[in-house]
Amino acid sequence: MIRKYRPSDLETLRQITAICFEGVSIDKNIEDKFGLINGLDWKQRKMPHIDNDVEVNADGIFVAEIDGEVAGYITSYVNHRTKIGGIPNLSVHPDFQQRGFGRQLIEAALAYFKEEGMLYARIETLEQNQIGTTFYPKMGFVEIARQIHYIRQL
Repeated sequence: MIRKYRPSDLETLRQITAICFEGVSIDKNIEDKFGLINGLDWKQRKMPHIDNDVEVNADGIFVAEIDGEVAGYITSYVNHRTKIGGIPNLSVHPDFQQRGFGRQLIEAALAYFKEEGMLYARIETLEQNQIGTTFYPKMGFVEIARQIHYIRQL
């Protein structure tokens, strides 16, 4: 079942994020290269992204639930000026993957975008994210660019 986000979901979504972004997070890549920064590991930097998504657009967050347990989530935002909706975070806990939840969550976000008058939906992934690089095109997303992320020590 896909439902709207509830404030009581926040900590669970943060934990799913920490599990699912292990090998596909810029923050993890930074840690692998430089170690802990300011005493914070990559999870402590990545999990607050969900808090930010809630602050920006809690109405655009959808949760996959099975038998009362949160299986995954998708966050989204809308830009009424550009008519492009964005999906900053999508995760399905490994115990619930390969059951169609990712597809259902994207479909929920796309329906939300249409209701909000968006003309396009945007999602990003890292090249190292094999699930994202194969799944998103299957969902109708077309690659339009590649971006390189750099960091340097100060």
